[in-house]
Amino acid sequence: MPTLSIQRVPGADNLPDALRGGVVAIGNFDGVHRGHRAVLDRALADAKRRGVAALVLTFDPHPRSVFHPEQPIYILTPPAMRAKLLGTLGFDAVIEQPFTPEFAGHPADQFVDETLVANLGISQAVTGFDFHFGKNRQGGPAFLMAAGEARGFGVALVDAFRDEGAEIISSSRIRAVLGEGNVAEAAGLLGYRYTVEAPITQGRQLGRTLGFPTANMVLPSENGLAHGIYAVRLRRADGSLHDGVASFGRRPTVESDGEPLLETFVFDFSDNLYGETCAVSFFGHLRGEEKFDGLDALLEQMKKDEAQARALLGGVRPYSDLDVAIAF
Repeated sequence: MPTLSIQRVPGADNLPDALRGGVVAIGNFDGVHRGHRAVLDRALADAKRRGVAALVLTFDPHPRSVFHPEQPIYILTPPAMRAKLLGTLGFDAVIEQPFTPEFAGHPADQFVDETLVANLGISQAVTGFDFHFGKNRQGGPAFLMAAGEARGFGVALVDAFRDEGAEIISSSRIRAVLGEGNVAEAAGLLGYRYTVEAPITQGRQLGRTLGFPTANMVLPSENGLAHGIYAVRLRRADGSLHDGVASFGRRPTVESDGEPLLETFVFDFSDNLYGETCAVSFFGHLRGEEKFDGLDALLEQMKKDEAQARALLGGVRPYSDLDVAIAF
C-alpha cells in the first residue's frame, strides 16, 4: 500500500477550514502500534461513515519530556515517521500540537473549548479509555463525554487492545523489548518492522578497507535499541529497497570510546549515499556487540553475519499494510 498524502498541521489553530468538522483521534500515538490501531481504525471508520475528514491530534514534544526533562524519552516514531504511518492508514491530516508548559497548564474545559471546538470544530473525538488531559490531568473520559454532549460532538472510547497472550500492547512495552534487541517481538507488537530514519554521514571508512563499506547514521542519543548486529532493509529516498546487515553500537574492536553509530552494510550495492536521508528497518537480531581480537577475527565474523542476514531476509513476509509501506 503506498503512503497516502497527509497534511502535517503545526498546531490546532492552523487547521485549514476544509478539514474542520472531522473525526479526531486523540493521543500521543508514539509507535502507531497495534494498540493504537484500535483507536485509529475506529476514527477512520467513523469519519468514513459521517463523510468528514479523518484527523489525528497528537502532541509534540512528547508530554513526558515536558514534565520530566531530566528523563529523555526514547521516541519510537519521530513526527515525520509518525505522519508517514498515519498517512498510509488513510488519515487526511495530523495536528502536531506544540506541547508547552503553558499548554499543559490549560484547564480541561479550555482544551475542549479552544482546541477541540473553536480550532478543530470536531464532530467526534475518539480516544483510549484512559485518556486524561488538562492541568493536573483533571479531564478524563467521563469529563470528555459530558463536554461532548454539552457542546454537540460525539465521543467514542476504545478499550485497551491486548495481544494474543492477553497482554496490553503499549509503547513502553515495545521500548523495553527493543532495549533487549528483540526486534522480531517488537515487530509483532508494532504490526510492522521497527524503522529508524536519518541522513547518511561519512565515517572513518574502515569498513570500506575491509570490503564491507557501510552507510552510517547517527541516531538520537536517547534511542534505546540494544547494541548489536541486525538483519536489516534500507530504503533510499527514491523508494528503492536494499537488504543488508547493520551494527548498532560503539565499535569496541576499533574504538575505545566511540559514540553509538548505526552502520549498515548494504548487499550488492556501490552507490554513494552520503547526505541522503534513508530509513533502516530491523528484521532480526543476529548477535550482541562483541570486541574481537584484531581485524582478522572481526572480518571473519562479519562474513558469517552477512550470510546469516541474507538467509533471514530471504524468507521474510510483511505483517501488515504499514509493513508493506515501510519495509517491502
